[in-house]
Amino acid sequence: MPIAGEIEQFLFTRAPRAGAMEWDNVGLLLGDPTKSVTRCLVALDITEAVADEAVSLGCQLIVSHHPLMNCHWLPVQSVREDTRQGHLLRKLLRHDVAAICMHTNLDVAEGGVNDILAQTLGLEGPGVLCENGLGRVGTLPAPMALRDFARFVSRTLGCNGLRFSDAGRPVSRVAVGGGACGDCIAPAIAAGCDTFVTADLSYHQFLDTGEINLIDAGHFPTENPVCAALVDALKEQFPQLSVIKSASHREVIQYYVEGE
Repeated sequence: MPIAGEIEQFLFTRAPRAGAMEWDNVGLLLGDPTKSVTRCLVALDITEAVADEAVSLGCQLIVSHHPLMNCHWLPVQSVREDTRQGHLLRKLLRHDVAAICMHTNLDVAEGGVNDILAQTLGLEGPGVLCENGLGRVGTLPAPMALRDFARFVSRTLGCNGLRFSDAGRPVSRVAVGGGACGDCIAPAIAAGCDTFVTADLSYHQFLDTGEINLIDAGHFPTENPVCAALVDALKEQFPQLSVIKSASHREVIQYYVEGE
């Protein structure tokens, strides 16, 4: 059976550490690199539910996209049972469950978050959108009306709902950015795109962007497809390893629309 350190190094061959942004924290963030792993759970985030799922399934390792700790938005200053983060970390430590996180390095990597999103949405000839490696841009097999494309995106990504703005253009040349890629709107316009699919757009980004259709399909739905790709990659590299995609982790944002 592989050890946690071997799995970490394999994932770094798929998403090199050098691709991570300077503030990010990636790799084996919790656990013993020499620990043998027989069962691994893959999830977008390591939540309480995901930790419980890993324990119940007898997993020694969780591989996630979003880092467990020590990022600029979730720094570890203490590990206390009476805090949300401390409780989660102590649970993983008590049950000897390790954590490997591949974040912005997986966003920019070939075959990573953005390539998988472009593939899932059926974009042909996808190329890199931004200079920092974020985003992809490609072409639909055939043009679509915006509302038809929005429906397709929602159903394909399993969204609970989505937000969009109509620039009055049919959809053909599409940019995608998994997660919060609002900073890539200008490059998408410069690349001649008529539509940009991403997440976490602000009111003013919708208000002030008239050159391109915007679709905010949600952070979880635009990034979650990479989890299945990670499962497949780990199974291929370590055929003796049992690799499971989390069944407990799902979109937490719900939508209410007046009249429903």
